[in-house]
Amino acid sequence: MAAIVRLDDLDDPRLRDYVDLRDVQLRLQLESERGLFLAEGEKVVRRAVESGHRPRSFLMSPRWLDGLADILDGTDAPCFVLDDAAIEKLTGFHVHRGALAALERPDLPSPEQVLADARRVVVVEDLADHTNVGAIFRSVAALGFDAVLLSPRCADPLYRRAIKVSMGSVFWLPYARVDDWYTAPDLLRAAGYTTYAMTLADDSVPIDEVDHDVERLALVVGSEGHGLSARWEQGADHRVTIPMAAQIDSLNVASSVAVACWELRARA
Repeated sequence: MAAIVRLDDLDDPRLRDYVDLRDVQLRLQLESERGLFLAEGEKVVRRAVESGHRPRSFLMSPRWLDGLADILDGTDAPCFVLDDAAIEKLTGFHVHRGALAALERPDLPSPEQVLADARRVVVVEDLADHTNVGAIFRSVAALGFDAVLLSPRCADPLYRRAIKVSMGSVFWLPYARVDDWYTAPDLLRAAGYTTYAMTLADDSVPIDEVDHDVERLALVVGSEGHGLSARWEQGADHRVTIPMAAQIDSLNVASSVAVACWELRARA
């Protein structure tokens, strides 16, 4: 059972995992160095713990203790309790969903492991926006795809904002980073995947016209600004696009992934 620890000193070193949550660069550095990630909100905290992630501590105001009582009963991690004003001052924002948890960052599987157990994957190249990464995970999970592969420069799916937008799907959807990104197309090909790159290239085919009756399929998307690298555009088995109305050339990348996952989903 978690020890309930009521605090009033914001400089208490036990609270250091929760300081300045709005400072993205600082948080990315600190969370990586300490091997942790943060979950925000009662539902997300619950999903994180129930999916097997080990909590280091919890932080919440008194009014949220009852809602997470069963989670606190099942762990020996301490629960630090502050009033709402103190939590806002500590974290730098209003935690309107009432609860935070610092959890141990898990070891990721290898790309080969992820690909071996999947049939439909989304491959994300250099997408830096955490909100879009979280939204992509949510669409991948909701629309029947099995996993995500990330380039080395992609935003962290376990950053607080990405977790929140994903509705916790980052906790159970398999994903991996491909450290040697140049070899990623060859890795997918060796694992038996047919690749579909989303691009505005001149030879792109409307996504609803391309054959996708394949055993294993990888949907490849790039960053908001530059799109896919030339290696992916030229090396993919298919280049596809979502037909747009006049004067609009593309959707937001997360919206595009949702549309494409629906169109390319496995039919059996």
